[in-house]
Amino acid sequence: MTGEPAPEEGGVPAMRIGEVAARTELSLRSLRHWEDVGLLRPTGRSEGGFRLYTEADVERILVIRRMKPLGFSLDEMSAVMRDIEALERQDGTTDADARRRLEAVLSDAAERRERLVRQLGMADEFLALLGERVG
Repeated sequence: MTGEPAPEEGGVPAMRIGEVAARTELSLRSLRHWEDVGLLRPTGRSEGGFRLYTEADVERILVIRRMKPLGFSLDEMSAVMRDIEALERQDGTTDADARRRLEAVLSDAAERRERLVRQLGMADEFLALLGERVG
């Protein structure tokens, strides 16, 4: 990447994949894979074919990244992103089905988080046990 200014996509400043990877703490490979499987598409491409991402793309990437530790599959993450986008539409319509599905995902995510908390507690207990034996 050169020191040239960020390209623009439709007048909106855009970032290349390397900058997005650094900002989101994800690998280039993950971002490319998510595009390949249809989970996330960059807003545009430069004349040279480079992926161009906007701030809105980065926000979507961060939502996906936050789902990963909870063990959501790519298909589940894709469905969540579609429902979030349906609720964010500025066309004045409300998607009741999307809201209902997201409420179910919220409940599921809370349960998954509780499982992680329990697992973390067990890991802490193991570390303490091992520390007592070694130290």
